[in-house]
Amino acid sequence: MPSLSPPRQGGNKPLTRRSPLPNSLSSSSPALGPALSSGVPTQTISKVTIESEADTRLRSSDQPQAFGGKKRALSGGGSAGKLGRREWIILGGILVVGWWVRMYKISRPSSVVFDEVHFGGFAMKYIKRKFFMDVHPPLAKLLITLSAWVGGFDGNFDFKDIGKDYLEPGVPYVTMRFLPALLGLALIPLTFLTLISLRLSLATAILGSLLITFENGLITQSRLILLDSYLVFFTGLTTFFWVRFSLHDSEGRAFTATWWKYLFLTGLSLGAVVSCKWVGLFTIAMVGVGTIRQLWLLLGNLKVTPRQYIRHFAARTLCLIVVPATFYALMFKIHFWVLNESGDGDGFMSSEFQHTLQGHGMEDTYADVGFGSKISIRHVHTQGGYLHSHAHPYPGGSQQQQITLYPHRDENNVWRIVNSSSPDGPNAYPWDDLPFEYVLTGTKVRLEHVTTGKRLHSHDVRPPVSEVDFQNEVSGYGFPGFAGDANDDFIVEIAHKTRGKRDRQARHRLKTLRSQFRLRHALTGCYLFSHKVKLPEWGFEQQEVTCNKNPTWENSLWFIETNNHAQLPFDAEKVNYNRPSFFEKFFELNAVMWRTNAGLTERHAYDSRPQSWPVLRRGINFWVKDHRQVYLIGNPVVWWSSTLAIALYLGMRALFVLREKRGFRDLHQPKIAFYDEVCTFCIIGWALHYLPFFLMQRQLFLHHYFPALYFAVLLFCTVFDYLTSTLRPRTRLQVGAVVLILAVWSWNHWSPLTYAGAWSKGQCEKGKWLRTWDFSCNDFHDNLGMYKGVTAVPSQKVQLDDGLGADVLTTTMVEEAPEPIHNAFEAADPPSEEKTVAPVGPQNEVQMQESTVAVPLGDISEAPIQEDTRAPVGVDAGAPAVTEKGEDQGGWHGGAEDDAGSPNGDVGVKVEEGKAPIGAKVEVVEMGLDEEQKDLVEEALRADEDI
Repeated sequence: MPSLSPPRQGGNKPLTRRSPLPNSLSSSSPALGPALSSGVPTQTISKVTIESEADTRLRSSDQPQAFGGKKRALSGGGSAGKLGRREWIILGGILVVGWWVRMYKISRPSSVVFDEVHFGGFAMKYIKRKFFMDVHPPLAKLLITLSAWVGGFDGNFDFKDIGKDYLEPGVPYVTMRFLPALLGLALIPLTFLTLISLRLSLATAILGSLLITFENGLITQSRLILLDSYLVFFTGLTTFFWVRFSLHDSEGRAFTATWWKYLFLTGLSLGAVVSCKWVGLFTIAMVGVGTIRQLWLLLGNLKVTPRQYIRHFAARTLCLIVVPATFYALMFKIHFWVLNESGDGDGFMSSEFQHTLQGHGMEDTYADVGFGSKISIRHVHTQGGYLHSHAHPYPGGSQQQQITLYPHRDENNVWRIVNSSSPDGPNAYPWDDLPFEYVLTGTKVRLEHVTTGKRLHSHDVRPPVSEVDFQNEVSGYGFPGFAGDANDDFIVEIAHKTRGKRDRQARHRLKTLRSQFRLRHALTGCYLFSHKVKLPEWGFEQQEVTCNKNPTWENSLWFIETNNHAQLPFDAEKVNYNRPSFFEKFFELNAVMWRTNAGLTERHAYDSRPQSWPVLRRGINFWVKDHRQVYLIGNPVVWWSSTLAIALYLGMRALFVLREKRGFRDLHQPKIAFYDEVCTFCIIGWALHYLPFFLMQRQLFLHHYFPALYFAVLLFCTVFDYLTSTLRPRTRLQVGAVVLILAVWSWNHWSPLTYAGAWSKGQCEKGKWLRTWDFSCNDFHDNLGMYKGVTAVPSQKVQLDDGLGADVLTTTMVEEAPEPIHNAFEAADPPSEEKTVAPVGPQNEVQMQESTVAVPLGDISEAPIQEDTRAPVGVDAGAPAVTEKGEDQGGWHGGAEDDAGSPNGDVGVKVEEGKAPIGAKVEVVEMGLDEEQKDLVEEALRADEDI
């Protein structure tokens, strides 16, 4: 351990201090060139300034330098990055081991596992070319689809439920799992080559690649149809290319063919990693930090002219910014080209975007809107639904006809706009025969529903869901022969901003697809309004429409999509949606992805926070069936040793800083400086892939740590290389073998959770080294011999008389049933029997099976559970009066003597006849006994005592 005592006189000196030049340097130092050429004796030049190591590396191009500073020769005797025959043989042997570890029984489990629900489902939609939405960029999903297409997948399997069988429908799931497993295998040689390029020893490179080989978490992720294998592979690929480029750049080989090759490949792989997941932005940040450091050092190199510096800057801008951005945009170009048909993701995009999809376009429509026009009105914000009505009443409130927002085209979306300036006129006018008259801003109008004949109506009645004072109900009201009343009147307020092309006329009179307007209720002053709040089942889960007295601007804006009027000639002006360009679609889609990704804040049964990842506090339950289990958990030896290396390096670095204050120059020693630079690179990569997660409030899981884990393993290898640098090569191999044996034993010990293998309950309990490891040991057999005689329960659905299906024989749902990661873009299936039923927004209905212990049918309670189907209150209904009323803080809300049947009592509690409900006071009338009765009682008691 270094000492903090001040150095003795004549000890370590700063490298910038003037000191006599050794004779051995007098003939080779560039500083002596002019003196020697002038014939001055060497002895007269007694002192020179010895430059710091960084300045020497930048000023001298004659001495090649490595990535970490001091150049280290390879064991094979080759130059940087060139492996000898022995290295290639060793790497080949490691790949054979890695192939067996990654591909072992990859066909198991033979049913849907965890997020294969989502990503397999995306492949199905890609093959059917149906547009969908997801929070991740498309590259990894496109590669999954490519593997499915190669395997012959026809897109007729929906991946909807965890545990759904692959074998019977013939899904090529092994082919789909093979590609991520292959990329997981490719990470092994990338680790080996990266460690060699970092100038570490061959023994260290072998150790690092084998630690990646036997890491259980990486194995589990790479054997399933998930995105993380693609992400980690491209992260490792980017790291390797960047290290190779930095090596050539530091050795003074700028603008050579090899230099350009590695710089371009770095940018290409950066585009790939960010096209898999946005976590790849952290990898871009890592390369950006290294680029800034390189440019800063070049700025201080006096040999680099301004023109050369501009070339360096331009080359890095081109390859590290333009190339990744182009690659990223190209992936979305392919995404749009494949998904060219209308699908369940349409509702999340703008109306202009939707009409670029096949099956969602429309014919040109008349531009001018007049009284008597039959129009369809769409909402500008939320998901652009249509103002809609159908012949169903509200169950409460006024019990008048429902007004909703419906996301699909339907005949119930058609309204006739009429003039209400003469309320005393007849109940109907022949609008098709009257002269055409424009609808100007400030005009009082009425909207008549063409199908049912009801008029758009509002009054001082609370809406069914947003029951607040500033929201009024909107309904359909009227009957044959009724001319209507003043509650049917709305005033048109046209917004200054127009849609699509600029149209000055659309700012003053209603024009189809151009004017944006608000409808203000003439009597109450509230505005026609909608928000992302769904009605219950009685409203077919359509979006709520209200009249809001204090609305947000966006949620009260409407526009007319279709328009038809009998008085308009055929050659009258017609309009249609402006077709957005690729970049308009590109930026719109990324904006929707960003907002939705930030909104994934719901809790999950197996989510975790970043502080628990380095210590492997808990994993994720992926799949449980047939007394087997897939549980994502890392190799404790790999995780904890890498975390220990991080703590050790940070502690030693802090110690060196303290020692520098006492006059020591540890970091100026070539060996320590070399390892410090490599460790700094690894620790920056680890920190940039780990620390940003602390700023996120969305759902987070253990697998988000995998890119950071990769850099932690590289750091552990660097620390191992330093600690064993003074040992003989044979001894170093022996120390590495000990670490490797522990890692292999740990991999084998938890391999039943990785490969869905056989495991006994006793072995499982012994494997719970931490109490927070929550894999279910009760799902395994008591002993391994029971697996040989057990026939697997078929996964197809069997209809039983009890209505529970075959799953009741094998599955028990626990209280915290885990689910796959929530995908905010996955829409629920609308009820098939109701034409106007359509869900608003995505729903995740997938439930994970956590236990396969059979439960008797009699234990299942058949008592109905009363469910609150009310939708959450929207943004505009977030007044304290609403939120305080709607939030239940728990506990008893009534008095001790509240009547059980009162509205505030325990509604729905079943009271058995002859028994008092729990908590109720029962008064028993005291009964008295006469003297004769008392004598009879005493005689009975004495007789009892005699017996």
